[in-house]
Amino acid sequence: MIKSEICELLGIKYPIFQGGMAWIADSRLAAAVSEGGGLGIIAAGNAPGSYVREQIYIAKAQTQKPIGVNIMLLSPYADEVANVVIEEGVQVVTTGAGNPSKYMEAWKQAGIHVIPVVASVALAKLMTRLGASALIAEGGESGGHVGELTTMVLVPQICDATELPVLAAGGIADGRGFAAARMLGACGVQMGTRFLSARECTIHPTYKEKILKATDLCTMVTGKRLGHPVRSLRTQFARDYSKAEYGGMPDEELEALGTGALRLAVQEGDTKKGCFLSGQIAAMVKKEQPAAEILSEVMEEAEQALGEAAGWIG
Repeated sequence: MIKSEICELLGIKYPIFQGGMAWIADSRLAAAVSEGGGLGIIAAGNAPGSYVREQIYIAKAQTQKPIGVNIMLLSPYADEVANVVIEEGVQVVTTGAGNPSKYMEAWKQAGIHVIPVVASVALAKLMTRLGASALIAEGGESGGHVGELTTMVLVPQICDATELPVLAAGGIADGRGFAAARMLGACGVQMGTRFLSARECTIHPTYKEKILKATDLCTMVTGKRLGHPVRSLRTQFARDYSKAEYGGMPDEELEALGTGALRLAVQEGDTKKGCFLSGQIAAMVKKEQPAAEILSEVMEEAEQALGEAAGWIG
C-alpha cells in the first residue's frame, strides 16, 4: 500500500481528499468518502452557518472517521462558518477562493488542521509561515474557481517552496493522475469532478448525465473579467455568460447573472440558467459507482502505475 505522511497526520487510509464542491459536497458524500478511506469534505460554499452545522451533524452520525469542511472565502457567511467549525470540533478545514490568514490562529488554537488550497507560490509560502498543516496545490484544470497555472507546473514549484505535505489537485481522475502527482512531489491528491459520479453524490440526474457523457473539450472558463474565473461545462448558461462578459454588460449585472446559477444546476438540472461546475477530466469519468469503490480503484491503479515506473530503471 502507498504510504503518505498526510494519512498519518489525519488518520485516514488513503491520501485522497474529496474536493469541497459548493452545493455538491454535502454530508452524504463526505461521509461516504471518509468511510471509504479518504477524507470527505463538506462544502460550505455560499451557505449560512446553520446549513454547515446541520451537515456536520448528519455526517458525524454516519461516520466516526475524520471529516473536513471547505470554506469558500468569498462567501458572505465566511466569518460565521469559520466559527461553526470551531464550535463543532471539525478536524480539518480546507479553504478556497481567497486568503484565510485572519482565521488561521483561531483554527489552530482549536486543534484544527488547516489545509488551504493555493494557486501560487507566494500564497503557499505565506500559508507555511502562518502554520498550515498541509497545502493543496490546485491547477487550472480543476472545476470551480481556478488559477492561471496548470497542475504540472504548479505542484513541483509548491513542493519546492515548502516543507509541508502537499496534495495535488486539478486534472486528476484516476491512478495514473495520482502516480503523476507523486512524481511531481505531492504526498496525495484531491479529486472533485471524479466524485460527481459517486453513487452517494446527490446532484440532479441531468448534471450527473452531463458528466458521464462529457468530451475532452467539454469545459470553458468564465468570470475572468470580474477577477474570479470559474471552469464549468459548456452549457447554454456558460455561453450566454461569456457573451455578456465580453459584450459590455456592467459588472453589477454580470455578477447578478451568475448568482444562484450553481444551485440551479445542482438541484434542478437547469441547463439554461444553471452553472455546471466541472474540471477538464470530466471525459475520463465513465460510470457511476460507490465512493468507496472510486477510492480503492484509484489506489490500485496508482500502485500499478508507480510499480511500472519503478521497473523502467534497470
